[in-house]
Amino acid sequence: MPRDHLQSAERSASDAAADRTRPDAGRPAADGAEAPFLELLARGAPAEAYEQPVLLARAEGRPADRVAALERAKLLALRVRSEIEGRRRREAELSALFETAHDLAGLRDLDAVLRAIVQRARSLLGTDVAYLSLNDPERGDTYMRVTEGSVAARFQQLRLGMGEGLGGLVAQTARPYVTDDYFRDGRFQHTHSIDSGVRDEGLVAILGVPLTLGDHVIGVLFAADRRSRVFEREQIALLGSFAALAAAAIDTANLLAETREALSGLERANEIIQDRSAVIERASDVHDRLAELVLRGGGVHDVAAAVSEVLDGTVEFTEAPAAPARALESSRAEGHAVRHGDDWIAAVAAGDELPGALVLRGHPGLDPVDQRTLERAALVTSLLLLARRSAAEAEQRVRGELLDDLLDARDRDPRLLRDRATRLRADLDATHTVLAARLEGGTADADQEADARRRLWAAASHLAATRHGLAAARDGGTVLLLPLAPGDTATGLARRTARELGTAVHEPVTVGASAPVGRLLARPDTVASAYAEARRCLDTLRLLGRAGDGSAAEDFGFLGLLLAGERDIAGFVDRTIGKVVAYDERRGTELLRTLDAYFACGMSPARTKDDLHVHVNTVAQRLDRVGRLLGDDWQSPQRALEIQLALRLHRLSGITQPPPAQH
Repeated sequence: MPRDHLQSAERSASDAAADRTRPDAGRPAADGAEAPFLELLARGAPAEAYEQPVLLARAEGRPADRVAALERAKLLALRVRSEIEGRRRREAELSALFETAHDLAGLRDLDAVLRAIVQRARSLLGTDVAYLSLNDPERGDTYMRVTEGSVAARFQQLRLGMGEGLGGLVAQTARPYVTDDYFRDGRFQHTHSIDSGVRDEGLVAILGVPLTLGDHVIGVLFAADRRSRVFEREQIALLGSFAALAAAAIDTANLLAETREALSGLERANEIIQDRSAVIERASDVHDRLAELVLRGGGVHDVAAAVSEVLDGTVEFTEAPAAPARALESSRAEGHAVRHGDDWIAAVAAGDELPGALVLRGHPGLDPVDQRTLERAALVTSLLLLARRSAAEAEQRVRGELLDDLLDARDRDPRLLRDRATRLRADLDATHTVLAARLEGGTADADQEADARRRLWAAASHLAATRHGLAAARDGGTVLLLPLAPGDTATGLARRTARELGTAVHEPVTVGASAPVGRLLARPDTVASAYAEARRCLDTLRLLGRAGDGSAAEDFGFLGLLLAGERDIAGFVDRTIGKVVAYDERRGTELLRTLDAYFACGMSPARTKDDLHVHVNTVAQRLDRVGRLLGDDWQSPQRALEIQLALRLHRLSGITQPPPAQH
């Protein structure tokens, strides 16, 4: 490009940039000055970028008042940016403090809480290393308890004498101290062991704040960098907050330890009381058993069995409808087991629901400690039900969403669908059957109807999960996509599903099944078409008065052709006369031709032999062979109708008959 053209282009670009900062007609001058800085704020530009609009205006020789306006706008924008960054930083700090407080509230492992505190302190202060030391009163020194970011083994194993190093200064004064150059700072006592450890770690700038319980310093929380750095007042205050939480965690752990020691002492004292020893042993036994059950994923009935052994009685989990209503509500309201005749009832509540109770039978004189054992078992049962229900509902939702996508053809990326199915242990490449299930015990109460449908969906989801399939609620019922095992049939699967779902919900469940379908991802409507076929089969079962049963289109003979979405004519012909067709193909016989003539002649062997121009004994022999292939009932009205239809379809399908045998 010629130089004059290049200069012209540069002037045009410069003018365009100036126009973005120049007040336009009808727009106040202040708006024009603030606009570029608002854009910088909107995209979160670095602080140095805010100089560009001012430098550009000066380079272009803009008026002094324009440059001054840009300067004012720049300062204001930088203040806003600083305020925003400060707020973000404070939000992150408060969030970390909240999370740490939450960890402390659920304290189970002191080391885990202290590690979390040190990790968050290092992250928020942006330091290379953070660590926490605790005082050891027995040895009279302090030692490293937790380190984060440290790489030097000697540093991680440091033990410091009281009053030595920066930590010793913090411990003596109970005040935070900071140094931007550790080795040049003479305010604290340097020792060979401490300096060697710090030198191995390469630390330069160190900030330390005390961990205090009351008036006593129990340790120090540090943040350190491997370069010179000045820690700001807000950072010192933040580390102090983390130190306070760490001290609270240690205090809580000490209290828990003291509590455990006190409980241990009480247990030893109780063991001295001979008349209570058996009760205490039973309570300890049930505690251990329940803990073991929870850890290995036991169920509700496992808890009942364990408590039965400990209490030397029969403990059963009884669902709410079968439990004594007044005793159940009383136990729930009081939070204790209540007596009901010779039995004891301990309500099992899962959230706002009351699924049932643990019932101890035949123990009218229950010991108070045994009563507490029963109540504790009911609480464990409640927790198990809540955990199981939460996990099951989450998996049910995921399985239902995947099946909904397959039915509605919303997500047609086969790779994504296959990955989602794999995570649920379902194989979409296997042969499946789609089943439509519906309850038959209708009720006029809408709430009861909705509850029954939810129970059906829950039972179907559980069945699908155990069979590596999918289930979803749809059209007032439930649809399942289940893999077909080798040697199994759609009919057999439908009947088993109807029986298992009916047993689970205590109501008749009718199930219609599609023909087996493979390559579910080959076409978008594969699953939807199979579901439509299953629904037609379901409706046919209900029309035929077979509610509570399960069946597939193949069970209805030629009627199945009307139910099948794909009109599986070849399958119907093969199921009906396939053995005869195969026999003719292997032997070169004329059984099919003989069957055609037999039905055309009104099932009369005498007229059939005239039509075929063979001896009547030949006709009889051929029909006897047909009977052995198709079964003794092949001439019954229903079978005869199906065979004639299959013969007609066989001819219409264009399948050629075998050539006549040469006699």
